[in-house]
Amino acid sequence: MTTGHSFGKSVWVRSAIASLALGLLLFPVSRSARAAFPQNANADAQREAEEAKREREQERLEREQDRREAEQDKLEHQQDLYDDGREALDDEHYEKALQKFTELAQLNGPQTDAALYWKAYAENRLGKKAAALATIAEIKGKYAQSRWKKDAEALEIEVKQNTGVKADPIGEPDKDLKLLALQSLLQSDPDRAMPIVKKILNGQDSPKYKAKVLFLAAQTGSPQGMEVLAEVARGQSNPELQRKAIEYLSMFGGDKSHKLLNEVYSSSPDESVRRAVIKSYLLNGDKASLLAAAKNEKNESLRREAIRTLGLTGGTSELDQLYKSETSTDLKREILQAFFLSGDSTRMEQAALNEKDIELRRAAIRNLGLMGQSNLLQSIYTKETDYSLKEEVLNSYFISGNAKALVVVAKSEKDPSLKKKAVEKLSLMGSKEGNDYLMEILEK
Repeated sequence: MTTGHSFGKSVWVRSAIASLALGLLLFPVSRSARAAFPQNANADAQREAEEAKREREQERLEREQDRREAEQDKLEHQQDLYDDGREALDDEHYEKALQKFTELAQLNGPQTDAALYWKAYAENRLGKKAAALATIAEIKGKYAQSRWKKDAEALEIEVKQNTGVKADPIGEPDKDLKLLALQSLLQSDPDRAMPIVKKILNGQDSPKYKAKVLFLAAQTGSPQGMEVLAEVARGQSNPELQRKAIEYLSMFGGDKSHKLLNEVYSSSPDESVRRAVIKSYLLNGDKASLLAAAKNEKNESLRREAIRTLGLTGGTSELDQLYKSETSTDLKREILQAFFLSGDSTRMEQAALNEKDIELRRAAIRNLGLMGQSNLLQSIYTKETDYSLKEEVLNSYFISGNAKALVVVAKSEKDPSLKKKAVEKLSLMGSKEGNDYLMEILEK
């Protein structure tokens, strides 16, 4: 027999075994059996109604969670487009940058004005003078109050002054020489160099050139460099430079840097700026500031961001404190996800065993399955009396591919409905342990 025929036969045999095993399990609850035991039939009907209700509620919660995750994914996609576009500009891959920023602008998100600026910048570097001027006109028309408007007007002057010939991809040698001279002066005589840095940052040069100058100032690690970073971080420049300054401040460390970042966070109305500060807290491991943002931030998206970032920093004690004080079920679920990110199975087990909200207990059990904590799940299953939570443990076994644990439940469970669910999941897994048990059912 050919290999294909053997495979087809194997699949057919497994399906037949699963169907027969499930038939045997279903037989005791057939129509005639229910007629003979009306009390059991009523109890089964009530349980099925309660289970259907729980499933509808769970589906509603999952739809809401999916909506939030989709919104977060959308924001992350937009940030990825922006970062990819800027990287392409840094590598002088202007066609790729143009494609990324065009796509970002079409999404009409919070960074549309920035996307249009960099789109015009790339168009200019590619010698597409008319297209660049049209994009700049769009910025000035639609985003008259944007902090990118000043840079767009400076770019407009540059575009109108050039000859329309495709820009030299090698760059601007004179500016490269100036950067080398400035770097040397910042190291040897920062008092003379810093006024030059400030003049460039406040002048008509491109944001890309200004970012390079800002980086040189940050590299000095001097008090003067900190002062320049603080001015830009407070918003006295375009938004990209502000976010760069926030990132560099997190590298400084120390009380002054910590104080400045908190000042920027509390004073800025710009969500993207506050998100950049949260990211900087991750870079310098500032768990206290992340906890404060997670507690006090009014913007729910930023609050969730702070909670997740706490998990990434391993701030489990801060998360525990937050979990105990939080009243929102949605945010407590987010905190459980942060425990998951930190790998803290102990606190996840505590929530699975002791949380009063059954949906949060379900979320904790699900996370324990994803963390591969079979021993903890087995302990929970043994102690648990709630049918829906025992069912959630079975779901976690299935998601994690733990056929061995499902076989244990199928062999020892006295509740015929839970026993049936365990076998149903085994029948879908096609594992050796599961198929061996299905054969045992048939041979009884």
